[in-house]
Amino acid sequence: MILHSILESLSGAILITGLVIIMMMMIECLNIESRGAMLTRLSRNHIGQIVLAALLGAVPGCMGGFAVVSLYSHSLVTFGALVAMMIATMGDESFVMLAMFPDTTLWITVGLVIVAIVTGYVVDLIRTRGGKCACTPLLRSDAAACLDLHDEDCCEDPCHCPHPGHHHGGRHFGAKRILMFAGVAVFIAALAFGMLEHGHGEEEAVEGGINLLSEDWMNVMFALLSLAVLAVLIFASDHFVEGHLWGHIIRKHLPKVFAWTLGVLLLINIGMEFVDISGWVSDNLVLMVVIAALVGIIPESGPHLVFVTLFASGVIPLPVLLASCISQDGHAGLPLLAESPRSFILAKAVNVALALAAGLIALAV
Repeated sequence: MILHSILESLSGAILITGLVIIMMMMIECLNIESRGAMLTRLSRNHIGQIVLAALLGAVPGCMGGFAVVSLYSHSLVTFGALVAMMIATMGDESFVMLAMFPDTTLWITVGLVIVAIVTGYVVDLIRTRGGKCACTPLLRSDAAACLDLHDEDCCEDPCHCPHPGHHHGGRHFGAKRILMFAGVAVFIAALAFGMLEHGHGEEEAVEGGINLLSEDWMNVMFALLSLAVLAVLIFASDHFVEGHLWGHIIRKHLPKVFAWTLGVLLLINIGMEFVDISGWVSDNLVLMVVIAALVGIIPESGPHLVFVTLFASGVIPLPVLLASCISQDGHAGLPLLAESPRSFILAKAVNVALALAAGLIALAV
Protein backbone atom coordinates (compact mmCIF):
# COMPACT_ATOMS: atom_id res chain seq x y z
CA MET A 1 0.00 0.00 0.00
CA ILE A 2 2.83 2.40 0.82
CA LEU A 3 4.49 1.61 -2.51
CA HIS A 4 1.19 2.38 -4.25
CA SER A 5 1.00 5.71 -2.40
CA ILE A 6 4.54 6.56 -3.46
CA LEU A 7 3.85 5.75 -7.10
CA GLU A 8 0.57 7.69 -7.01
CA SER A 9 2.36 10.67 -5.45
CA LEU A 10 5.09 10.55 -8.08
CA SER A 11 2.55 10.39 -10.91
CA GLY A 12 0.60 13.30 -9.43
CA ALA A 13 3.74 15.38 -8.95
CA ILE A 14 4.79 14.81 -12.57
CA LEU A 15 1.33 15.74 -13.86
CA ILE A 16 0.99 18.89 -11.76
CA THR A 17 4.55 20.04 -12.45
CA GLY A 18 4.15 19.38 -16.16
CA LEU A 19 0.91 21.36 -16.39
CA VAL A 20 2.38 24.27 -14.44
CA ILE A 21 5.57 24.39 -16.51
CA ILE A 22 3.67 24.20 -19.82
CA MET A 23 1.42 27.05 -18.63
CA MET A 24 4.43 29.10 -17.58
CA MET A 25 6.09 28.56 -20.95
CA MET A 26 2.97 29.69 -22.79
CA ILE A 27 2.76 32.83 -20.62
CA GLU A 28 6.43 33.53 -21.33
CA CYS A 29 5.80 33.15 -25.08
CA LEU A 30 2.76 35.44 -25.00
CA ASN A 31 4.68 38.07 -23.08
CA ILE A 32 7.61 38.07 -25.51
CA GLU A 33 5.34 37.94 -28.57
CA SER A 34 3.44 41.04 -27.35
CA ARG A 35 6.69 42.70 -26.17
CA GLY A 36 5.21 42.65 -22.66
CA ALA A 37 2.27 44.89 -23.63
CA MET A 38 -0.51 42.30 -23.28
CA LEU A 39 0.45 41.07 -19.82
CA THR A 40 1.30 44.60 -18.66
CA ARG A 41 -2.26 45.66 -19.52
CA LEU A 42 -3.55 42.66 -17.60
CA SER A 43 -1.45 43.59 -14.56
CA ARG A 44 -2.98 47.10 -14.54
CA ASN A 45 -6.62 45.99 -14.80
CA HIS A 46 -7.30 44.95 -11.22
CA ILE A 47 -11.06 44.39 -11.53
CA GLY A 48 -10.61 42.40 -14.73
CA GLN A 49 -7.96 40.27 -13.04
CA ILE A 50 -10.28 39.39 -10.18
CA VAL A 51 -13.21 38.51 -12.44
CA LEU A 52 -10.97 36.46 -14.75
CA ALA A 53 -9.33 34.67 -11.82
CA ALA A 54 -12.72 33.78 -10.31
CA LEU A 55 -14.00 32.44 -13.64
CA LEU A 56 -10.83 30.41 -14.21
CA GLY A 57 -11.15 29.01 -10.70
CA ALA A 58 -14.71 27.94 -11.42
CA VAL A 59 -13.58 25.76 -14.34
CA PRO A 60 -13.84 22.10 -13.19
CA GLY A 61 -10.47 20.60 -12.39
CA CYS A 62 -7.25 22.36 -11.45
CA MET A 63 -6.40 23.79 -14.87
CA GLY A 64 -7.75 27.29 -14.19
CA GLY A 65 -6.10 27.37 -10.78
CA PHE A 66 -2.73 26.49 -12.29
CA ALA A 67 -3.12 29.33 -14.81
CA VAL A 68 -3.82 31.93 -12.10
CA VAL A 69 -0.95 30.67 -9.92
CA SER A 70 1.35 30.94 -12.94
CA LEU A 71 0.24 34.54 -13.52
CA TYR A 72 0.60 35.34 -9.83
CA SER A 73 4.08 33.83 -9.67
CA HIS A 74 5.08 36.39 -12.32
CA SER A 75 3.32 39.26 -10.49
CA LEU A 76 0.81 39.65 -13.32
CA VAL A 77 -2.30 39.46 -11.13
CA THR A 78 -3.02 40.85 -7.68
CA PHE A 79 -3.20 38.99 -4.40
CA GLY A 80 -6.96 39.64 -4.40
CA ALA A 81 -7.21 37.85 -7.75
CA LEU A 82 -5.30 34.91 -6.30
CA VAL A 83 -7.70 34.78 -3.33
CA ALA A 84 -10.67 34.97 -5.71
CA MET A 85 -9.38 31.97 -7.65
CA MET A 86 -8.80 29.94 -4.49
CA ILE A 87 -12.34 30.67 -3.29
CA ALA A 88 -14.00 29.83 -6.61
CA THR A 89 -12.08 26.65 -7.40
CA MET A 90 -13.16 23.23 -6.15
CA GLY A 91 -10.52 21.22 -8.00
CA ASP A 92 -11.31 17.77 -9.36
CA GLU A 93 -14.21 17.43 -6.92
CA SER A 94 -16.23 19.59 -9.30
CA PHE A 95 -16.49 16.57 -11.60
CA VAL A 96 -17.76 14.35 -8.78
CA MET A 97 -20.27 16.97 -7.65
CA LEU A 98 -21.55 17.42 -11.20
CA ALA A 99 -22.01 13.68 -11.46
CA MET A 100 -23.81 13.27 -8.14
CA PHE A 101 -25.85 16.48 -7.74
CA PRO A 102 -25.46 18.73 -10.82
CA ASP A 103 -28.16 21.28 -9.96
CA THR A 104 -26.76 22.00 -6.51
CA THR A 105 -23.25 22.11 -7.93
CA LEU A 106 -24.26 24.76 -10.47
CA TRP A 107 -25.74 26.99 -7.77
CA ILE A 108 -22.73 26.50 -5.53
CA THR A 109 -20.40 27.42 -8.41
CA VAL A 110 -22.33 30.60 -9.23
CA GLY A 111 -22.39 31.56 -5.55
CA LEU A 112 -18.66 30.94 -5.13
CA VAL A 113 -17.82 33.07 -8.18
CA ILE A 114 -19.84 36.00 -6.79
CA VAL A 115 -18.32 35.65 -3.33
CA ALA A 116 -14.85 35.27 -4.86
CA ILE A 117 -15.13 38.50 -6.89
CA VAL A 118 -16.41 40.51 -3.92
CA THR A 119 -13.79 39.08 -1.55
CA GLY A 120 -10.95 39.58 -4.03
CA TYR A 121 -11.94 43.23 -4.51
CA VAL A 122 -12.19 43.81 -0.75
CA VAL A 123 -8.79 42.18 -0.15
CA ASP A 124 -7.10 44.42 -2.71
CA LEU A 125 -8.95 47.46 -1.34
CA ILE A 126 -7.77 46.72 2.21
CA ARG A 127 -4.20 46.21 1.06
CA THR A 128 -4.24 49.46 -0.92
CA ARG A 129 -5.70 51.47 1.97
CA GLY A 130 -3.21 49.84 4.29
CA GLY A 131 -0.40 51.45 2.34
CA LYS A 132 0.50 48.38 0.30
CA CYS A 133 0.23 47.91 -3.42
CA ALA A 134 -2.59 45.59 -4.49
CA CYS A 135 -0.02 43.52 -6.35
CA THR A 136 1.61 40.42 -4.93
CA PRO A 137 3.26 40.76 -1.50
CA LEU A 138 6.54 39.05 -2.31
CA LEU A 139 7.10 39.54 -6.02
CA ARG A 140 7.61 42.55 -8.27
CA SER A 141 4.55 44.20 -9.81
CA ASP A 142 6.06 45.19 -13.14
CA ALA A 143 4.88 42.52 -15.57
CA ALA A 144 7.53 43.08 -18.17
CA ALA A 145 10.30 43.15 -15.57
CA CYS A 146 9.04 40.05 -13.85
CA LEU A 147 9.07 38.11 -17.08
CA ASP A 148 12.53 39.42 -17.94
CA LEU A 149 11.78 41.11 -21.24
CA HIS A 150 15.26 41.79 -22.60
CA ASP A 151 16.49 44.11 -25.35
CA GLU A 152 17.39 40.98 -27.29
CA ASP A 153 13.72 39.98 -27.32
CA CYS A 154 13.00 42.98 -29.56
CA CYS A 155 15.68 41.90 -32.01
CA GLU A 156 14.43 38.63 -33.44
CA ASP A 157 14.43 40.35 -36.82
CA PRO A 158 17.95 41.60 -37.62
CA CYS A 159 16.63 43.87 -40.37
CA HIS A 160 14.66 45.94 -37.85
CA CYS A 161 16.87 45.65 -34.80
CA PRO A 162 17.36 49.02 -33.03
CA HIS A 163 20.21 47.54 -30.98
CA PRO A 164 23.16 46.63 -33.24
CA GLY A 165 25.00 43.64 -31.92
CA HIS A 166 22.03 42.51 -29.84
CA HIS A 167 20.54 40.17 -32.40
CA HIS A 168 20.26 36.74 -30.86
CA GLY A 169 18.03 35.15 -33.45
CA GLY A 170 20.32 32.19 -34.13
CA ARG A 171 18.73 28.77 -33.85
CA HIS A 172 20.89 25.83 -32.91
CA PHE A 173 19.75 22.50 -31.50
CA GLY A 174 21.95 22.46 -28.45
CA ALA A 175 21.69 20.17 -25.43
CA LYS A 176 19.25 22.41 -23.53
CA ARG A 177 16.85 22.74 -26.44
CA ILE A 178 16.96 18.99 -27.16
CA LEU A 179 16.45 18.11 -23.48
CA MET A 180 13.40 20.36 -23.17
CA PHE A 181 12.02 19.08 -26.48
CA ALA A 182 12.37 15.47 -25.31
CA GLY A 183 10.80 16.26 -21.94
CA VAL A 184 7.75 17.94 -23.48
CA ALA A 185 7.40 15.12 -26.03
CA VAL A 186 7.41 12.49 -23.26
CA PHE A 187 4.85 14.56 -21.31
CA ILE A 188 2.57 14.66 -24.38
CA ALA A 189 2.87 10.89 -24.76
CA ALA A 190 2.02 10.39 -21.07
CA LEU A 191 -1.09 12.54 -21.48
CA ALA A 192 -2.11 10.81 -24.69
CA PHE A 193 -1.89 7.33 -23.16
CA GLY A 194 -3.55 8.35 -19.88
CA MET A 195 -0.50 7.48 -17.80
CA LEU A 196 -0.94 10.53 -15.53
CA GLU A 197 -4.70 10.58 -15.01
CA HIS A 198 -6.07 11.06 -11.51
CA GLY A 199 -7.56 7.95 -9.99
CA HIS A 200 -9.63 9.48 -7.21
CA GLY A 201 -13.36 9.91 -7.47
CA GLU A 202 -14.06 7.31 -10.13
CA GLU A 203 -15.98 4.95 -7.84
CA GLU A 204 -18.28 7.73 -6.66
CA ALA A 205 -19.17 8.65 -10.23
CA VAL A 206 -19.88 5.05 -11.23
CA GLU A 207 -22.17 4.57 -8.26
CA GLY A 208 -24.12 7.67 -9.27
CA GLY A 209 -24.67 6.19 -12.74
CA ILE A 210 -22.93 9.07 -14.55
CA ASN A 211 -19.25 9.26 -15.29
CA LEU A 212 -18.19 12.87 -15.78
CA LEU A 213 -14.75 12.27 -14.34
CA SER A 214 -12.97 11.64 -17.61
CA GLU A 215 -10.05 14.04 -17.92
CA ASP A 216 -9.64 13.36 -21.64
CA TRP A 217 -10.74 16.88 -22.56
CA MET A 218 -8.19 18.46 -20.25
CA ASN A 219 -5.46 16.12 -21.46
CA VAL A 220 -6.24 17.03 -25.07
CA MET A 221 -6.09 20.74 -24.29
CA PHE A 222 -2.74 20.52 -22.55
CA ALA A 223 -1.42 18.17 -25.21
CA LEU A 224 -2.22 20.86 -27.79
CA LEU A 225 -0.54 23.52 -25.63
CA SER A 226 2.44 21.20 -25.31
CA LEU A 227 2.56 20.80 -29.09
CA ALA A 228 2.66 24.59 -29.34
CA VAL A 229 5.60 24.58 -26.92
CA LEU A 230 7.33 22.00 -29.13
CA ALA A 231 6.90 24.36 -32.08
CA VAL A 232 8.42 27.17 -30.03
CA LEU A 233 11.36 24.94 -29.13
CA ILE A 234 11.92 24.26 -32.83
CA PHE A 235 11.64 27.79 -34.21
CA ALA A 236 12.50 30.14 -31.32
CA SER A 237 15.89 31.81 -31.02
CA ASP A 238 18.67 30.46 -28.83
CA HIS A 239 18.32 33.49 -26.57
CA PHE A 240 14.64 32.83 -25.90
CA VAL A 241 15.04 29.07 -25.45
CA GLU A 242 18.13 29.23 -23.22
CA GLY A 243 17.59 32.58 -21.51
CA HIS A 244 13.85 32.45 -20.89
CA LEU A 245 12.58 28.90 -21.07
CA TRP A 246 15.65 27.16 -19.65
CA GLY A 247 17.18 29.81 -17.41
CA HIS A 248 13.96 31.26 -16.05
CA ILE A 249 11.43 28.43 -16.01
CA ILE A 250 13.31 25.12 -16.04
CA ARG A 251 16.15 26.07 -13.69
CA LYS A 252 14.22 28.41 -11.40
CA HIS A 253 10.70 27.03 -11.21
CA LEU A 254 10.66 23.35 -12.19
CA PRO A 255 12.83 21.88 -9.36
CA LYS A 256 11.02 23.86 -6.69
CA VAL A 257 7.52 23.06 -7.94
CA PHE A 258 8.28 19.35 -8.34
CA ALA A 259 10.02 19.01 -4.93
CA TRP A 260 7.24 20.72 -3.00
CA THR A 261 4.48 18.93 -4.89
CA LEU A 262 6.01 15.47 -4.47
CA GLY A 263 6.78 16.07 -0.80
CA VAL A 264 3.27 17.22 0.06
CA LEU A 265 1.62 14.43 -1.95
CA LEU A 266 3.80 11.81 -0.24
CA LEU A 267 2.89 13.22 3.17
CA ILE A 268 -0.80 13.24 2.35
CA ASN A 269 -1.09 9.90 0.56
CA ILE A 270 0.99 7.94 3.05
CA GLY A 271 -0.74 9.67 5.96
CA MET A 272 -4.15 8.73 4.55
CA GLU A 273 -3.13 5.07 4.91
CA PHE A 274 -3.18 5.48 8.69
CA VAL A 275 -5.79 8.20 9.27
CA ASP A 276 -9.50 7.94 8.43
CA ILE A 277 -10.59 11.54 7.81
CA SER A 278 -14.25 10.52 7.48
CA GLY A 279 -14.10 9.27 11.07
CA TRP A 280 -13.56 12.82 12.27
CA VAL A 281 -17.09 13.85 11.32
CA SER A 282 -19.41 14.10 14.33
CA ASP A 283 -23.06 14.86 14.88
CA ASN A 284 -22.22 18.41 15.98
CA LEU A 285 -22.99 20.59 12.97
CA VAL A 286 -20.82 23.49 14.15
CA LEU A 287 -17.88 21.14 14.60
CA MET A 288 -18.54 19.73 11.12
CA VAL A 289 -18.25 23.20 9.60
CA VAL A 290 -15.00 23.83 11.47
CA ILE A 291 -13.57 20.46 10.40
CA ALA A 292 -14.61 21.03 6.76
CA ALA A 293 -12.91 24.44 6.73
CA LEU A 294 -9.73 23.12 8.32
CA VAL A 295 -9.49 20.05 6.08
CA GLY A 296 -9.68 22.46 3.15
CA ILE A 297 -6.23 23.74 4.11
CA ILE A 298 -4.76 20.50 2.73
CA PRO A 299 -3.61 21.23 -0.86
CA GLU A 300 -5.04 18.00 -2.23
CA SER A 301 -8.33 16.99 -3.85
CA GLY A 302 -8.91 13.71 -1.99
CA PRO A 303 -9.97 14.83 1.52
CA HIS A 304 -12.76 17.03 0.15
CA LEU A 305 -14.40 13.95 -1.39
CA VAL A 306 -15.39 12.86 2.12
CA PHE A 307 -17.76 15.82 2.46
CA VAL A 308 -19.03 15.48 -1.11
CA THR A 309 -19.93 11.84 -0.51
CA LEU A 310 -21.50 12.54 2.89
CA PHE A 311 -23.61 15.37 1.43
CA ALA A 312 -24.76 13.19 -1.48
CA SER A 313 -25.78 10.54 1.06
CA GLY A 314 -27.76 13.07 3.09
CA VAL A 315 -25.51 12.73 6.15
CA ILE A 316 -24.35 16.35 6.29
CA PRO A 317 -26.25 19.54 5.34
CA LEU A 318 -25.33 22.04 2.62
CA PRO A 319 -23.54 24.53 4.96
CA VAL A 320 -20.86 21.92 5.72
CA LEU A 321 -20.29 21.24 2.02
CA LEU A 322 -20.26 24.99 1.34
CA ALA A 323 -17.54 25.56 3.94
CA SER A 324 -15.48 22.77 2.41
CA CYS A 325 -15.93 24.13 -1.14
CA ILE A 326 -14.78 27.62 -0.12
CA SER A 327 -11.81 26.44 1.91
CA GLN A 328 -10.33 23.80 -0.41
CA ASP A 329 -8.78 24.52 -3.81
CA GLY A 330 -7.70 21.10 -5.08
CA HIS A 331 -4.14 20.85 -6.37
CA ALA A 332 -3.98 24.54 -7.27
CA GLY A 333 -2.39 25.36 -3.92
CA LEU A 334 0.61 23.08 -4.47
CA PRO A 335 2.51 25.18 -7.02
CA LEU A 336 1.63 28.29 -4.99
CA LEU A 337 3.11 26.66 -1.91
CA ALA A 338 6.26 25.98 -3.89
CA GLU A 339 6.53 29.51 -5.30
CA SER A 340 5.51 31.54 -2.25
CA PRO A 341 4.72 29.81 1.07
CA ARG A 342 3.82 33.17 2.61
CA SER A 343 1.24 33.90 -0.08
CA PHE A 344 -0.17 30.39 0.35
CA ILE A 345 -0.58 30.91 4.11
CA LEU A 346 -2.17 34.36 3.73
CA ALA A 347 -4.57 33.22 1.01
CA LYS A 348 -5.58 30.09 2.92
CA ALA A 349 -6.16 32.19 6.05
CA VAL A 350 -8.64 34.34 4.12
CA ASN A 351 -10.30 31.24 2.64
CA VAL A 352 -10.66 29.45 5.97
CA ALA A 353 -12.05 32.56 7.69
CA LEU A 354 -14.58 33.05 4.90
CA ALA A 355 -15.47 29.33 4.91
CA LEU A 356 -16.14 29.40 8.65
CA ALA A 357 -18.24 32.56 8.37
CA ALA A 358 -20.26 31.32 5.39
CA GLY A 359 -20.82 27.87 6.90
CA LEU A 360 -21.89 29.15 10.32
CA ILE A 361 -24.15 31.85 8.85
CA ALA A 362 -25.74 29.27 6.53
CA LEU A 363 -26.36 27.01 9.53
CA ALA A 364 -28.02 29.86 11.41
CA VAL A 365 -30.19 30.72 8.43
